[in-house]
Amino acid sequence: MLKFKILLFFLLLSIISIFKLKALDQLSSSTLLIDSSSNPLSKFSADWNKPNFKDCNTAVKEDYLSVEEKKIIWILNMARRGPQLFLNSVILNPTCDFYKEEKKRNNYDWSLIKKLKTLTSNPIILAPNHDAYLSAQCHAYYSGLKGYVGHKRIHSACKEDFLGECCQYGFEDALSIVLALLLDYDVPSLGHREICLSTEYKSIGVAIEQHKRYSYNTVLDFK
Repeated sequence: MLKFKILLFFLLLSIISIFKLKALDQLSSSTLLIDSSSNPLSKFSADWNKPNFKDCNTAVKEDYLSVEEKKIIWILNMARRGPQLFLNSVILNPTCDFYKEEKKRNNYDWSLIKKLKTLTSNPIILAPNHDAYLSAQCHAYYSGLKGYVGHKRIHSACKEDFLGECCQYGFEDALSIVLALLLDYDVPSLGHREICLSTEYKSIGVAIEQHKRYSYNTVLDFK
């Protein structure tokens, strides 16, 4: 009888442990869902939660993308959909890490402000493209491994599957990456800005990888 009670006791402990593990798994999954589906711009303005921006989160269900990679596509789509709101609520917001007082702004800052003030809403919502992702990921990985900076493929395994490409170095969070590309400091052609805001592309692949020289590098391949 005593042995039976001891056996029953450990059986109950096992059952309780299983339920606890399931509860933790559900909590973890819920946290991940919140991280990847919470609007990254809503902290700047509640207007980003309005229905006209609801379809901008096109990569939410793409399992091959990290949370920050998904957010890059989401933020880009919102900035393209609402350029004036992006300017006023994010870039000109003193709480934004990239905010500058008027007297400290340079030509790149002023040209972006001018661009967004007059830019019409982009009707094209960028969709995630897996082939473009593979192109971006391979280039970002080997660039990071070698500490390379540029667009040329340095490994034979990497294919160029894009019509336009942006490379960014030094940041790992989505908003900083997008803002850096839009500001396009020290790039006289403003090529990254033009690509990000262009109406010529319909899909995108994004990859963030570690970088030997700049800690992180991000590649955006547009098609």
